[in-house]
Amino acid sequence: MDYRVLGKTGFKISEVSLGTWQLGSKWGDPFDEKDAQNTLAAAYDAGVNFFDTADIYQDGQSERALAKFIKGKQDKVFVSTKIGRKLDPHVASGYTAENLTKFVEECLTNLDVDALDNVLLHCPPTPVYYTPEVFFTLDQLKKAGKIKNYGVSVERVEEAMKALDYDISAVEIIYNMFRLRPADNFFKMAKEHNVGIIARVPLASGLLSGKYTMATTFGKEDHRTFNRHGESFDQGETFSGVDYATGVKAADELKDRLGAGNQLAQMALRYILMADAVSTVIPGASKPEQITRNVAAAELPAFTADQMAIVRDVYDKYIKNPVQYRW
Repeated sequence: MDYRVLGKTGFKISEVSLGTWQLGSKWGDPFDEKDAQNTLAAAYDAGVNFFDTADIYQDGQSERALAKFIKGKQDKVFVSTKIGRKLDPHVASGYTAENLTKFVEECLTNLDVDALDNVLLHCPPTPVYYTPEVFFTLDQLKKAGKIKNYGVSVERVEEAMKALDYDISAVEIIYNMFRLRPADNFFKMAKEHNVGIIARVPLASGLLSGKYTMATTFGKEDHRTFNRHGESFDQGETFSGVDYATGVKAADELKDRLGAGNQLAQMALRYILMADAVSTVIPGASKPEQITRNVAAAELPAFTADQMAIVRDVYDKYIKNPVQYRW
């Protein structure tokens, strides 16, 4: 495993890390503490030292599982959590000093630490980025020793750019073979501001595994069933906003033209790491065996110029319109 510095934090984090939305469960399934601990252990043993979570993942169980696992390892790992999505309704006016402080205190309790390594606003509504008081509150929480670093998880490139106006350490953004726009301008801007990039949804909700077909079905409680058109949250979170049939066709072409065989998922992760602005990529895992497949991506050879061109060609052919113009 190789390590990259996460922006202003100065912390060297594993370039393939672990996103814990699915930790100890699949979407809609009950949380399994044993699976969660085994998955975390497999990741750590493979060299993963960065874990991304959120206060709403499994209603706090993801954070609490991490708390149990990192006992005695706090100086060896870096945990980033997200706050804001507990708001109901999830509106900009809810991002008050009182609510943000409450959310941070709850994360401190769940993670059983004195200070949070990193806090990200969890895809807040766009007006939040134009409300400096929100970020000034995070500055105060930092001065109070409650948080060490803060940043944002975003839906849109414009939000990421606007966030650079504040003293953020990291931006979590959707970046994958089906979501190339962040690399056009934002990555350069982030490097200039010494802001780390956490690449999320790296496999476009599994489309970039190359294993899905038009006959593939998902569970009733799986967002890949109920949020294909943004019915419950931003459409870009599901299949990166790509129409399912189009995504299957594009993934099949990538697999064929890249000669990926059964390694398209690993190649998709390796592609993300070709961008030196990216600090880490955070594929999810609900079982230890998935960790092995994910971290193997770091060992793949770098993409050739021809392979990079293939990815761009498939993107331009199938994905760019309308995805590039929406996010």
